[in-house]
Amino acid sequence: MATIKIYIKNMVCDRCKRVVAEELRALGYTVIQVGLGEAELAAKEGEVDLERIREVLQDNGFELLDDRKTKLIEQVKLALIELVHKGEEAELHVNTSDYIAEKVGLDYNYLSNLFSSFEGITIEKYLILQRIERVKELLVYNELSLKEIAYKLGYSSVAHLSNQFKKVTGLTPSHFKQVKTEKRKTIDKVQE
Repeated sequence: MATIKIYIKNMVCDRCKRVVAEELRALGYTVIQVGLGEAELAAKEGEVDLERIREVLQDNGFELLDDRKTKLIEQVKLALIELVHKGEEAELHVNTSDYIAEKVGLDYNYLSNLFSSFEGITIEKYLILQRIERVKELLVYNELSLKEIAYKLGYSSVAHLSNQFKKVTGLTPSHFKQVKTEKRKTIDKVQE
């Protein structure tokens, strides 16, 4: 049987994957696999009602992606989200440009220029914003020291983490931990 891959924006967690799989099955499709930002269906191109899928996805807060460049940008975002929120500590100490190029399978310079032109920020800035959201999450959990958080997220030092945190949030990590007034953002909204 033939397969078709669809790409989906705002699909950034395991719960998202579960919702998408359930909705696609409810529409009568055989779902082969669902990953972050994509789903593979057992179907031929003409057998898939993309407009119906688009409607169902929108009802659940997702967006069906059509354009190749948009799909690439989503792949970059998902790779960075995966790296920061699910990656192993060793992965966070690798060269980001090499990691992205390998994950997406294209030249990093091309992806970087494409990302910046569509998103209005650089890949590096997006990565920083994702890391700061993860720092906030770990601070709220209160299970790790700042030194452990810095190491876990690939910062060279606690000072580097603290400086970057203050630059992005306006608060020091310790002040954030005390007041917790700055609400955390969902990982798909960090640049807004």
